[in-house]
Amino acid sequence: MPSVIENKLEVSSSMDLSIPYADYVTGIAIFDLNGLPKEYHTTSESINMSWVQAIFQALGLRSLLMSSLQLEGFQHATIYGSEYCAVVVKQRTHYVAMLVQKHEELIDDTFIQWAQQFQFSELRQNPRFHAA
Repeated sequence: MPSVIENKLEVSSSMDLSIPYADYVTGIAIFDLNGLPKEYHTTSESINMSWVQAIFQALGLRSLLMSSLQLEGFQHATIYGSEYCAVVVKQRTHYVAMLVQKHEELIDDTFIQWAQQFQFSELRQNPRFHAA
C-alpha cells in the first residue's frame, strides 16, 4: 500500500529544484523511440508492473495517431489510475515513463521539465530503486 503524503507541495512556475520529485516516483521505465520497453526500475512500493503495459499501449497509440493523422510534437502524456499516475516524457533518444504517487499538485509544467531532464544514471545513486 502506498505511503500517505502528508505535506502540501508549493510549486512555483520556475524550475523548483527544492522539491524532491524522485521521492514521489515509485517506478521508471525506459522505452526506445519505437515504443519498445528497454529497462525498468521500481521501488518496494510498486511491485505490480501492469503500468508498464499501459505505457507500452499508449506509446503504440501515439505512434498510430502520429502516422495516421501526421501529428508532430509529442512531448509528454499523463495516464491517471486510482492510486498512481504515469507520466511519459520524450527525451532526445528515448521515452521515460514514471509511475508517480497520485498527488494532484505534483504533476505540473515544472514536474514535466524535471522529467524531461531526468538522467537515468540518477537511479544508480538512489537506493530506493532496483532493476525489475
